[in-house]
Amino acid sequence: MNFGHILMNWYRENRRELPWRNTRNPYLIWLSEVILQQTRVQQGLPYYEAFAETYPTVEKLANAPESEVLKLWQGLGYYSRARNLLVTAQIIEREHGGQFPKTYKELIQLKGIGPYTGAAIASFAFEEAVAVVDGNVFRVLARIYGIEIDITSSLGKKTFTELAQTLLDQHPPSTFNQAIMEFGALHCTPQNPLCSTCPFQDVCLAFSNKKTALLPIKKKKKTSQKRFLHYAIIWDNHQQIKVNQRTAAGIWRGLYEFPLIETEADVMPTESDWRSLFLTDIQCASEFPIGGRTWSHKLTHQDLEIHFWEIHLNGIHEQGITVDELYKLPVPIILHKFMVWNWGNR
Repeated sequence: MNFGHILMNWYRENRRELPWRNTRNPYLIWLSEVILQQTRVQQGLPYYEAFAETYPTVEKLANAPESEVLKLWQGLGYYSRARNLLVTAQIIEREHGGQFPKTYKELIQLKGIGPYTGAAIASFAFEEAVAVVDGNVFRVLARIYGIEIDITSSLGKKTFTELAQTLLDQHPPSTFNQAIMEFGALHCTPQNPLCSTCPFQDVCLAFSNKKTALLPIKKKKKTSQKRFLHYAIIWDNHQQIKVNQRTAAGIWRGLYEFPLIETEADVMPTESDWRSLFLTDIQCASEFPIGGRTWSHKLTHQDLEIHFWEIHLNGIHEQGITVDELYKLPVPIILHKFMVWNWGNR
């Protein structure tokens, strides 16, 4: 089987025109790869365009405030990517004079750049012959070659990387890597792959053995944890509200939120719970969540059930802000959705 020849013919006919494919700029390539981690191209494209316009160089990004970067990232999820993006930009600017290293070995020494991202930058920007192995590549190779090894295991990663590298050796690195990832994204998809029109159908072991839906093998994800969050919209006598910035490790670090109480079950917080927020001058508190509704939000390993409560104080917040000021801060996307639903777009 001439894997590369078949793949390249398919790619010439089916490739998408995407902005990061028309550049050799390692900064823009890196930016696209970070944004597209665990994100569909359609969702990530407007974020890429916004970041490339706002921060056209690594220097511009390195000098940006974290809150500004998080605000621009808002809605994309996995906010640690945005924080790591900023840290890596600062390292490149400070320690490398704003220039990306030009080899895979040097790239993966940078904080925030792992084997996948390093291979992408090295091959797309500098044509280094190093295989890019992402979820699409695992799936394509596992099915066509019938590889029944857990892709999350050390053996699996080694096996697939070596195979991808062997297949790459005969072709231009940037084109081959883009082609195999594109084939996995558009044709050999996780669900409902287009086997009937697949150019590899005659040689695909998963297809011939009726194992397409079973490959690649991947250990089961952790079960999701259910959490019950209660946010307090606390108004003072000047119609200002209180917000806090999350500083602890975990979800949404660096983002802003309303004062929060977490309960072990889906129950209304008690008066003592509200008092724990240092609300000693409560004038009145809502008996029911705002709008009478529960907001559900799924994260990778967490299912959140969220209520928003309204509280009025006799007094003034020491560091209160207006609703208009809140809209300028980076907040979790579920809070932004609540804000738009409750107060409209601003």
